[in-house]
Amino acid sequence: MRSRFVALLTLSMLIASPVLAAETHPFNVQDMWSMKRISDPQVSPDGKWVLFTLRTTDFEANKGRTDLWVVGVDGKGLRQLTTDPAADNGGRWSADGSTVYFTSTRSGSSQIWKVALAGGEAAQVTKLALDASNIVLSRDGSRVAFSVSVFPGASIDESAKKVAEREKSKARGQLYDSLFIRHWDTWADGRRSHIFVMPLAGGDAVDIMKSMVADAPSLPFGGSEEFTFTPDGKSIIFSARDVGREEAWSTNFDLFIAPIDGSSAPARLTEENKALDTRPVFSPDGKQLAWLAMARPGYEADRQALMVRAWPDGKPREVAPAWDRSCESIVWSRDGKTVFTHATNLGHQSVFAIDLKKGEVKTIVREGWVNSIAGLSGKRVIYDLDHLRSPSELYSSSLDGKNTQQLTNVNAETLAAVRFGEPEQITFKGAKNDDVYAWVVRPVDFDAAKKYPVALIIHGGPQGSMSNHFHYRWNPEIYAAHGYAAIVVDFHGSTGYGQAFCDAIRGDWGGAPLEDLQKGLEAALAKYSYMDGNNVVALGASYGGWMVNWMAGQMPDRFRAFVCHDGNLDERFAYYDTEELWFPEWDHMGTPWENPEGYSKHNPIDHVTKWKTPMLVIHGGLDYRVVYTQGIGTFNLLQRRGIPSKFLYFPDENHWVLKPANSIQWHTEVLAWIDQWTKSGGGAVGSHQ
Repeated sequence: MRSRFVALLTLSMLIASPVLAAETHPFNVQDMWSMKRISDPQVSPDGKWVLFTLRTTDFEANKGRTDLWVVGVDGKGLRQLTTDPAADNGGRWSADGSTVYFTSTRSGSSQIWKVALAGGEAAQVTKLALDASNIVLSRDGSRVAFSVSVFPGASIDESAKKVAEREKSKARGQLYDSLFIRHWDTWADGRRSHIFVMPLAGGDAVDIMKSMVADAPSLPFGGSEEFTFTPDGKSIIFSARDVGREEAWSTNFDLFIAPIDGSSAPARLTEENKALDTRPVFSPDGKQLAWLAMARPGYEADRQALMVRAWPDGKPREVAPAWDRSCESIVWSRDGKTVFTHATNLGHQSVFAIDLKKGEVKTIVREGWVNSIAGLSGKRVIYDLDHLRSPSELYSSSLDGKNTQQLTNVNAETLAAVRFGEPEQITFKGAKNDDVYAWVVRPVDFDAAKKYPVALIIHGGPQGSMSNHFHYRWNPEIYAAHGYAAIVVDFHGSTGYGQAFCDAIRGDWGGAPLEDLQKGLEAALAKYSYMDGNNVVALGASYGGWMVNWMAGQMPDRFRAFVCHDGNLDERFAYYDTEELWFPEWDHMGTPWENPEGYSKHNPIDHVTKWKTPMLVIHGGLDYRVVYTQGIGTFNLLQRRGIPSKFLYFPDENHWVLKPANSIQWHTEVLAWIDQWTKSGGGAVGSHQ
């Protein structure tokens, strides 16, 4: 195992160097990590440039490197703005577009820097005692807002001193009196992410949240999209969950307004809504405020509706309430009459234009996976998009969607050197006789005369979607390139098919979704004669890992082998060792003591006497969402019952595998495992007792 991993890691370093286009080969994990990743695009104030972050992989350092780049909205003038080996990201334009402000670790900690669009040396703006991140600039360009993790009620310097004192102490005990005690992959230390404001010309950084025991932006994934200056620059509007002891089981985020000088405590703007309110964005003329809101408390996958109110005293109203998609972003047209957004949509993530007066919704970009909308340039919308056969690149489309131009092609050389499988979207009648969508990817170098083993890949969430998306952890093309026909099914509970379809998984984890997976697999086998229906493996992570464990007891004779990544074995105890309690309370319809049947209805641990299929179990030591003891329990069970099994443990990974070397090892072991049972005569299905 060790020699195979080292060999692949060495190969990955070689592939990171230029490759002649003629020397093509099937796409592999080294190619995937060699891809340059575009993110966070921002259109300049004059609409002429697009600023973006470009991530490359440093295989020797075993991490990603990020720099800032710009390209003209016509696709010309691509150039690199920052070249320091440190992480440079989060770039934001100055009011006049002449300067880019960004965060960088080049001084030894994350601080705010600036660089001229024309080029030259970057200059440091902040020299704070703690890390700064998530930059937002005021409209007049005089002030900058950013986030710092501090102890509520303490300044940045006081918080830094307290952290240093803790690090010097020989006592390591941590005492808690409320949740969260840990979240995602980090133990709580009492600090909170607070928003600070300071003049760009220099001066003190003011904590506008004062003693709030709440985080803004939200943790662990919130960013600068969760707060903004008011048009007059005198206040900040931000989203935060300020609910006291209920934080671990509440999804009630409100919009707050606070003066930039910290002279008064933040005031709630959306108190009437007990669910999520987030992503505030003002119209260009400053007369309207838009944001996204959910309606049902405790449900993290509710539909995100577009809300608008006249500023400052108007009443909130929902725009396009009959439109059955969930908004992910807000970009105003210059005349304030239209909002552009992107949303998951029938196996894609599309761009839409919403008429604020009529509530009419028009599709601008349908196919592919739009990660974000950078902004508008004249009568064109700029966005970054990927799809199953390409990582993200920047694009420009006319507002009628009829004319599209690709602005960047940063991965042209790598893409020219690889061969992909052909993807195809199919539909079939699933549970409840509903139309269910799936993607099928043919094996690379497909030969219709051959029979190919099948990899059924099960997405997590469960309210998620595999979609037409270039994934860096569960990419179907990896399996297609390794000689498998890959199938991914968007079962009941998946997003992008209407809120009722998404809601359908509640209280039914092992019902309709399992039926969809069964029927989707059989529909694909019936449609494609090249698929070997007697040579099928199933793989999944998170909810997908749970589903693998559920299948092990419900379909013990169907699959050659399983791969279970970060999957729960016991849903009852999983409630007690996870962190975001709102999730199981919603999906299983209460707590385990209020509704024990909700946790026992579809619980893998209650069906382990039927398990017989070989399984590879994988878990991360920093996964506090699905705790690693669930993986150990699964492996203990498999070993004790004499079922062929392996356990792959990553002590330095969370719910995801993010480090390049770990990902290469992950893929090496996963592919070797499924090969063992499909390509090496591993035995008949269900033959292992």
